Amino acid sequence: MNREALLVTHTGRPESTAHARTVAQDLLEAGFAVRVMAEEADQLDLAGLLPVTGPTAADGVEIVFALGGDGTLLRAAELARPAGAPLLGINLGKVGFLAEAEVDDVDTAVRHVVGGEYSVDERLTVDVTVSHHGLLVAQSWALNEASVEKGPRERMIEVRVDVDGRPLSRYGCDGVVCATPTGSTAYAFSAGGPVVWPEVEALLLVPISAHALFSRALVTAPSSTITIAVDPHAPPAVLCCDGRRVFEVPPGAEITVRRGTLPVRVARLRPQPFTDRLVAKFALPVAGWRANSH
Repeated sequence: MNREALLVTHTGRPESTAHARTVAQDLLEAGFAVRVMAEEADQLDLAGLLPVTGPTAADGVEIVFALGGDGTLLRAAELARPAGAPLLGINLGKVGFLAEAEVDDVDTAVRHVVGGEYSVDERLTVDVTVSHHGLLVAQSWALNEASVEKGPRERMIEVRVDVDGRPLSRYGCDGVVCATPTGSTAYAFSAGGPVVWPEVEALLLVPISAHALFSRALVTAPSSTITIAVDPHAPPAVLCCDGRRVFEVPPGAEITVRRGTLPVRVARLRPQPFTDRLVAKFALPVAGWRANSH
């Protein structure tokens, strides 16, 4: 049986290109057919690679390798999700919460994949729609978060948030973040939201710089529907999904966020408690200040 992998990387950085070339070479030697995005193939400059394009680039592959920072992983997730292919992230960036392996673990990661020694977790996503006067004007999805934010920098937006069809609160704010547990350590965290373990099924709602008495972050049921209605007299807003897919939102529009129909499947090489990942990525001081005084 022919085994195939898709390799997604940040070829604008020489070190990323070198690591990606190494992974591709190791996979080819192990008998894999290796696909790469067409715009990255020339820089990888390796015989035997299969250039691919478009949203179906990952269809039929066993696994998608993403080498880079969180931006590269989110780009790879766009391809892996519709194909149902597991996504294996190798962090070449800074924090890399989505990554399973660090740059020093590249060889080990490839060996595990070649040997079929990995498990697969499913990460909850959100589906997002924008309607205006009853007409659908945009739709997208997110693995980390969908944020509705002000357009003009000098003005707030006015929004009303409903949960499960019932009014919750009205905010004058810079925006509202609707995040998944996976995204709880990203934009939602920066906006003051809680860290949620990825095994928890829930949706997060985090107002950004809200001028309101009640402006706490909320955690809703995974089955909840969150609706953000932009005041008809407010300035235009912007919907941003995972920092990658951006849509203009006219005054009076409604943004609806609900659990996604398709998860993102994430490859895991070894059991690692999320607590350990959190401590490592945020360099949390588990030893305490006294340990540094000796």
